[in-house]
Order: sequence, then C-alpha cells, then structure tokens
Amino acid sequence: MPLRFQAVALIITLLSVPAFGGTLTGTASVIDGDTIEIHGTRIRLSAMDAIESRQRCTLPDGSQWNCGKDAAFALADKIGRAPVSCDVSGTDRYGRAIATCYLRGEDIGGWMVEHGWAVAYRRYGTQYVPAENRARVEGRGIWASQFVMPSEWRRGKR
Repeated sequence: MPLRFQAVALIITLLSVPAFGGTLTGTASVIDGDTIEIHGTRIRLSAMDAIESRQRCTLPDGSQWNCGKDAAFALADKIGRAPVSCDVSGTDRYGRAIATCYLRGEDIGGWMVEHGWAVAYRRYGTQYVPAENRARVEGRGIWASQFVMPSEWRRGKR
C-alpha cells in the first residue's frame, strides 16, 4: 500500500475515535464481554476484564461451561437495543476507544463485574474492586466456578 494511502487510512481511523475526553452515544453491538461497537468505533470498557469469548469455566461438579460466551450474552441482553453513552478517556494499543459506558445512567462495566461476568482490571483502575468482592462472596457468574483470570488466559495459561 503506498505511503499516501496509509496516511489517509490513519487519519480516517483517528477521526473515527473520539478525542480524549469525548463522548460517543448510540446503539451498541456487543463484540465480547468487555468490548462494544458504536457507529463503527470499537470501545473497550475501562478498568474491567471480562472472561474471553472462547474461555470455559469449571463448575464444582467438574463439568465445564462456556462462561465466556455467557458473559458476552449477558452484556448483549443487558444492553439490548437501548442507547449507550460512553465517556472516552483514550485509546488502547489496538486502536479501540477506552471508555466508561452507561445504559440509562448505569455503569455497564460496573454491572458486568457486580454480576460476576468480569473482574476488576486492577492494572487500569480499582473502582470495580468492591463490586468484584461482592460478586465473589455471593458466587455470581464466573465466581460460581473455577476459572483462569482473563489476562492469564490470554497469555496462554489455559
């Protein structure tokens, strides 16, 4: 690809992601348990880490379940077709916007952690640690099973 076309592609990509501190609102499509898309912009939910879509968890009886797919389905069911508003704080190394997103005023990332479909991603923030602790104590979602932390699973510790 000629350099001129690469430059144009980069400019288009940068213009499609709101600048630091911007807001993006619209109907969201769920990509996985911690990533949505609004108007063609991929958004990584801030400070939380959902179980990966291909990840499985082990229940106390030894059976496995598709907890990663269930996490994505839980987010999709929560959002439905309602408008989502995201406060963008930056971009990640993959070019996704990083944002805290809200559905009818409720923090979606917090909801995912509170219901046991994601963990607090302490590397990027601690605001969801209390919600994670409640989900763990009450055995909600993934906390009703054994699982590998999503960040470890991505590194191949499966």
